[in-house]
Amino acid sequence: MLAVGATAIAVSVQLPAQTRTGQNREGTWSARTPWGDPDLQGEWTTEGEYGVPFERPAQFGTRQFLTEAEYAKRIEDVRIRDERDLARVDVLSGKVEGPNAPIPHWREYNTTSRRTSLVIDPPDGRLPPRTSQAKPVPVQRCGSLQRGEPCDTYEDYGLGVRCIVHGGGFPDAMFPAVYNANMRILQSAGVVAITYELIHDTRIIPIDASQRQDRLSDSIRMYMGDARGHWEGTTLVVETTNLKANTRGSSPGLRLIERFNRTGKDSMDYQVTFIDPATWTAPWTAALDMKGRPDDAGVFEYACHEGNYGLSHMLSTSRLFDR
Repeated sequence: MLAVGATAIAVSVQLPAQTRTGQNREGTWSARTPWGDPDLQGEWTTEGEYGVPFERPAQFGTRQFLTEAEYAKRIEDVRIRDERDLARVDVLSGKVEGPNAPIPHWREYNTTSRRTSLVIDPPDGRLPPRTSQAKPVPVQRCGSLQRGEPCDTYEDYGLGVRCIVHGGGFPDAMFPAVYNANMRILQSAGVVAITYELIHDTRIIPIDASQRQDRLSDSIRMYMGDARGHWEGTTLVVETTNLKANTRGSSPGLRLIERFNRTGKDSMDYQVTFIDPATWTAPWTAALDMKGRPDDAGVFEYACHEGNYGLSHMLSTSRLFDR
């Protein structure tokens, strides 16, 4: 049984003092760090975007946001979903959705988004056509909440089930899953660090040009990629290359451009653009609303299945079926 969840031990981090804070009259965030960079620090979540379609359903056309009536319908659907999914269960009697269903109190998905899709460009909210030479998008045939158990070998399980990284690595870490769509941003002079609660990875993004070395060799690949950042006004722009996993069927040449734009004490606009001419006929962009959390909410340790006992048991079951 796949059992993943955050432990009850929070890490306490003292954030540096700010030289000035607050919302200016134009509605933009004016806080600065002691060394003068725009201040993005704090705890954030993308939980409110859970359940929003990645690509836009055809009936919405080029419209990015729901009408009042459509939004009311979404909220009612969320209420019904939560009433079903978060109902108390008698786990000792086995009365749960399935043998690998998360325990209700683990679930965190307070959907609040008005978006019709996470993809905002192209204007129709749909991914551009794939090129003729693009590799097929990998299909998860076993070892997930939607597929059968067990897989035949550990290589058939996804990276998340193996507790390596959420989804395919980056930028999947930014997108909400069934729980733990939380992160902490810390800054020091020339560096931004983002710690993700799900699978518990930390990205180190160098900002200061004096600390930016040459790009890594193409032969060096990482699940979080090689990130380099710079400021455009108050917006943090991050370019990432050298990604290890072929996220959404991309090629090794995938380049990601992120934009973090803090718009208020508890709000930040996030966009990520996928640039990969070997896979898609044009670049495309997805967007998320990041909401602030209390600084003492805690980005918890994500122990996953500690010691990989879960994976060992699943493979033992597979060998039992073989026999």
